[in-house]
Amino acid sequence: MYNQANSNAQYNFDNVQQRPPPSSYMRQQPQPIPGSKAGRVPTALRGTQPGQERPVTSNRAAGFPSTSAGKKGFEANLPAGPSGPAPALKAAEETPDVVFKKLEKEINTLLDKSAEAKLAQNNQSALNFAKEAVGKEKKLRTLKEDAGLADQINIDLTYAVCVNLGIQYQANTMYQEALNTYSLVVRNKDYPHSGRLRVNMGNIYYAQQKYTSAIKMYRMALDQMQNIGKHMKFQIMRNIANGFVKMGQYPDAVESYESIMQGEPDHKVAFNLILCYYALGENEKMKKTYTQLLMIEIPGNTQEDEDIQGQEEKGPFANDSLSEYIKEKRREAYKFIIDAGKLIAPVIENNWIAGYEWVAETLRASDYKVLESEIGIFKAEQYIKLKDYEKAIEVFKSFEKKDQSLMARAATNISFLYFIEKDMKNAEKYADIAIKNDRYNAKALVNKGNCLFLKEDFENAKEFYLEAIGVEADCVEAIYNLGLVNKKMEVDLEALQAFEKLQTIMANSPEVMYQMASIYEASRNFKQAIKWYNLLLTTLSSDPGILLRIGQLYAEMGDENQAFHYYEQSYMHYPVSIDAISWLGVYFVKAEAYEKACTFFERASQIQPQDPKWRIMVASCYRRMGNEQKAIELYERIHEDHPDNIDCLQYLVSLLKGTGQNYEHYSTLLKKLLREKEMNDSVPKQNEEVYSPPQMAQQPVYEEQPQVPQQPVQIQQRPGTSRKGRAAMATKQDEDEWANQELILPE
Repeated sequence: MYNQANSNAQYNFDNVQQRPPPSSYMRQQPQPIPGSKAGRVPTALRGTQPGQERPVTSNRAAGFPSTSAGKKGFEANLPAGPSGPAPALKAAEETPDVVFKKLEKEINTLLDKSAEAKLAQNNQSALNFAKEAVGKEKKLRTLKEDAGLADQINIDLTYAVCVNLGIQYQANTMYQEALNTYSLVVRNKDYPHSGRLRVNMGNIYYAQQKYTSAIKMYRMALDQMQNIGKHMKFQIMRNIANGFVKMGQYPDAVESYESIMQGEPDHKVAFNLILCYYALGENEKMKKTYTQLLMIEIPGNTQEDEDIQGQEEKGPFANDSLSEYIKEKRREAYKFIIDAGKLIAPVIENNWIAGYEWVAETLRASDYKVLESEIGIFKAEQYIKLKDYEKAIEVFKSFEKKDQSLMARAATNISFLYFIEKDMKNAEKYADIAIKNDRYNAKALVNKGNCLFLKEDFENAKEFYLEAIGVEADCVEAIYNLGLVNKKMEVDLEALQAFEKLQTIMANSPEVMYQMASIYEASRNFKQAIKWYNLLLTTLSSDPGILLRIGQLYAEMGDENQAFHYYEQSYMHYPVSIDAISWLGVYFVKAEAYEKACTFFERASQIQPQDPKWRIMVASCYRRMGNEQKAIELYERIHEDHPDNIDCLQYLVSLLKGTGQNYEHYSTLLKKLLREKEMNDSVPKQNEEVYSPPQMAQQPVYEEQPQVPQQPVQIQQRPGTSRKGRAAMATKQDEDEWANQELILPE
């Protein structure tokens, strides 16, 4: 038993290192052990050395299920009722700073996405991302203001989202929205660099063709950006000059361009300045600026850079980005120099020849000697426009000794010029030279084929046309001429194939549609021919020749009403067409409308006064109308003008005999003429050769024009593409041959 008197005794554990409670399920701190006698060491401290007192531990069961007592104590502490999952832990609420940083991160991500979408040319998606970024930035500002942190608003982020939104509006051509957005930014004094946006606003006005407002914005941008870079300054000045050019204010544009040429010259600015001087008629200033244009350096134009570039073109860096950039800049510079030379050469001197000579001499004295030959080519083309072919040939021939690389090009032009002058020998000679220098020159192959075409060597001409088509798939001269040569060889299916391919390349080409219609007409497929002639009329609605051809086809088919319509339309557009006049006259004669027929025959007699048959037809019409006296007077006049005309005497004798008038005189003359004719017909024709002039080959088209396969594709026979029956067409009696039209037979 413990001594009750010592129940309040306590021990000093100050020197003992205490440890925290072993677990959370301990409900009370350990208490001093009651009932210890004085001088007795407590059980808890037994076995320890002096100064190393053992810490106090609990003498109660921990509640773990390792012992029966502990198990009972653990189960006693369990809550009553059914067991289940432990309740979820509640996350601590985010602080305002965390929320702000999270929103800023989302806004920056949206800005990145918007920029990437614009780079991929997906402008609508870029605009959607920009709008979403603006919405989140507004939310962020509202949260900071509500939290009393308005001084922590990130104005740079606000500037970024607003500018990006304006850029995306501009990319989507929503110009008014873009201008409104930019205006909100430039009016805010918190953004000292917002003056750059004036350039964007100027670009929008320029795109809207509001050049005055655009120039105003550009100038405000120059005024507001004091520390602007040199390159940016001249770029803005170039925009100002371009605006003046658009408005036709060339002196103001010249002032800006000259400032740029003094500070940062380039080929484009020099070319624009030459254009302004050209518009103002400043010949000397054009020459001066052209000389300055030739002095502007091109990247990679020095000898050292050219040597390095030559090595790189043979090495692994032949197609690297820098080399491609240098090549592109050089091509651009060459184009500006050549175009400027072509522009000023005809006007800078007293005559255009002296102008071209000045440009060529200036190029010869500069680093652009290689371009001198190009100017010579344009000089020769100028001679061609003036139809001075001899001078043009002389210029082209000069390249034979000076520049062999251009000889193939020059030989092609020389061959073309000789062909125009019908000097087939030289045309073929220079075509061969051009082909020898460049076998894959489609134009030279066409020239060679044309020479063979006119020599009626159709087989070889066809081979050259096919080769030209194989070299250049869109060489339309070769395809058109191939159709012509197939038409000459009466290979109608292949001719149609060539023209149909050309029709797909040159839709609604009058020449192509006419050739297809003529092939169907020659094959007596009149329906298809009429179809293509009508398609041709959609392009040439008032062509009297096409209207006449359609009328002839309808007449051949027996449709007199349609034939009359097209003949009448042809006559209305071309009232001196003998074919239309004669058919219409016969049409009215058949309809017994002699007065109208007489009108057409009188018109024909006015057009061909030396041909008596029209006046005979007029007299015959009066006879049919019952005006016999008028008819006799006309016959007598015709006889006076053409006393050897047998038809007139026959009609006159018949009419006088029928009316009971004296006709002996005319009868005697008629018998005499008939006897002479019989004698002339009975004389044998010895050593008489019938001359038949050679048919001229249909002239090919010589302009630059497309390809069909090397071997024609065999297609099934189409109805009406055979030439059977053409002999019947050739032997068809023409109703216009009035000598065979006996309206009034002699009695």
